[in-house]
Amino acid sequence: MGINGHGPLLDGGNVFVPRAATASADGKWIIEGHGVDPDVEVDNDAKSLLDGRDPQLERSVAEALKRIAEHRATCRPGRPIR
Repeated sequence: MGINGHGPLLDGGNVFVPRAATASADGKWIIEGHGVDPDVEVDNDAKSLLDGRDPQLERSVAEALKRIAEHRATCRPGRPIR
């Protein structure tokens, strides 16, 4: 949906009203600003955050360590020529 300004409010804020939309070639509405679907879904629950944990960070570190282990270099290059 595209938005247009409706005008300023007395407190200095603004109101934006949906006015236009775009459809795809197969006749479905295109959702603007959808972004990219995540590769890995992580439940980011409030209790974990209140306990000082970050489930997204923990899962990303675990995923990075897993990929490093899967793609570890098998040999070390020789010393550089100076």
